Amino acid sequence: MKILMFGKTGQVATEVLRRAGEIEVEALDRTAADLTDPDACAALVQRTDADIILNAAAYTAVDKAESDEATALCVNSETPIRMAAAAAARGLPFLHISTDYVFDGSGDAARSEGDATGPLGVYGATKLSGEDGIRAAGGEHVILRTSWVFSSHGANFVKTMLRLGAERDALTIVDDQVGGPTAAGDIADALLTIARSFSAGKGVTGTYHFAGAPWVSWRGFAEAIFAEAGLKTTAAPIPTADYPTPAARPLNSRLSCAKIEADYGIAAPDWRSSLKDVVEELTS
Repeated sequence: MKILMFGKTGQVATEVLRRAGEIEVEALDRTAADLTDPDACAALVQRTDADIILNAAAYTAVDKAESDEATALCVNSETPIRMAAAAAARGLPFLHISTDYVFDGSGDAARSEGDATGPLGVYGATKLSGEDGIRAAGGEHVILRTSWVFSSHGANFVKTMLRLGAERDALTIVDDQVGGPTAAGDIADALLTIARSFSAGKGVTGTYHFAGAPWVSWRGFAEAIFAEAGLKTTAAPIPTADYPTPAARPLNSRLSCAKIEADYGIAAPDWRSSLKDVVEELTS
């Protein structure tokens, strides 16, 4: 089996390459695949000899997207839609990563795949637009919504907390946003499992949620990071209202993972175990 993957240096793409095993992965960086050029990306799908297409690239600068909507829309919606249409025309399964930001973050119940969406900002809106277009393309596909991605590489909350925790004795961390931190390695494993299922003729098309468990606030996550790293830094709680950002963040990022476990046998990963591995890699 061969996967054509858009993305090479991002958190999930890096982990896919590390964990692919027997699967051949052709990873395309920005020089090989310009995500602001939908036609060029579709052409890559049209002429590939791969069996499965994986889009592990996105415009993820949530705050910058508020002032750069055109680029975010192209990268997160227009280009993936063209990729999916090209994949559908060739009968190739299309795997795509999406986000909890497609929801409005209200309430405190875990969101299921069929729940009403309502993005709060440009990033979430462009990701939702991409989802809709991928479904409309009509081919075999999996849209994997995830949340709070972390790893030993790239820019993420764990690396930021380790840096700040080594510099300061006390921090204030938002405590009213709750979700499931998800290791990029666990996302990669899930995507590779799904790819193998499609390769075996057992893939199930649909939208799925995949996020770490148990639920935790950003402050709780920070405290777990400090404890795992042996840092004495304290984390005082503040509300989101006291930490304004250009883009609104969903307060409730809980995602129910029951559907992906039922269809693919993939259980929600325990982020605490993955955090231990990531911190060990970063501090060893």
